[in-house]
Amino acid sequence: MATIGLDRLFYAPITEASDGSETYGIPASLAKAISAELSVEVNEATLYADDGVAEAVKEFKSGTLTLGIDDIGTSAANALTGAQIDSNHVLISASENGGIPVAIGFRARKSNGKYKYFWLYRVIFGIPATNLATKGDSITFSTPTIEGTIYRRNKLDGQDKHPWKAEANEGDASLPGSVLTGWFDEVYEPTFNPASANLSALTLGSLTLTPAFSGSTTSYTAATTNATNTVTATAVDGNATIAITNGSTPVTNGQSATWAEGANTLTIVVTSGALTKTYTVTVTKS
Repeated sequence: MATIGLDRLFYAPITEASDGSETYGIPASLAKAISAELSVEVNEATLYADDGVAEAVKEFKSGTLTLGIDDIGTSAANALTGAQIDSNHVLISASENGGIPVAIGFRARKSNGKYKYFWLYRVIFGIPATNLATKGDSITFSTPTIEGTIYRRNKLDGQDKHPWKAEANEGDASLPGSVLTGWFDEVYEPTFNPASANLSALTLGSLTLTPAFSGSTTSYTAATTNATNTVTATAVDGNATIAITNGSTPVTNGQSATWAEGANTLTIVVTSGALTKTYTVTVTKS
């Protein structure tokens, strides 16, 4: 969906550990945003075998962020470009100055009135470009432009990868509301559930499972005089698939299974990526 606006421009200073990994400071307002242009450069390699392409790899190399802003304040210029503030609070730019890495956050308004939110995890800016013009017969606004190079961050995420950008769409039904509420309070940290095909909960109506449920235990028994019970299985991985059968009869998760007299074998198969785990419950109806 097209974006038609830009606002809420923030930066967060980065403190680097001895291994180069980043710790982000509290975000601060950078300036009023006028425009933002982001371009990306990728490394690409192609392996040819048997007279054809056997494998192609593309990975992020770096990017360029060009910001048009209304003004860059003294504190922000000091933080982003390395220019120094002297005793009289005058900003002094020297040839030896160099920008320090920061994270950059902003949001873009979409044509449906909702917003797309961004964090760029590691950006190093150069000296702002300033356009000046004498006053003529018409009014001309002269505003600074600041350009930064986007890098992947050194700190690994939960999948042992180096992220360079985070983005979230307002109105996404799968997105927790708390994520956007605090988007500019701190730099967003990626959250990945560990790979798991375990169940976090399993209930058969009000029946008692023996032994008591544990995600690491795969075999249970239960006794009932009921004709049916609602089977509800919840996986640790919210993206996992759950297939339930009562004997050879499929059962929809969250709906009822029908018991025959005697022993009934309920099978729950959880699939998360390449991981699969099978739980069984022997339900005896008397």
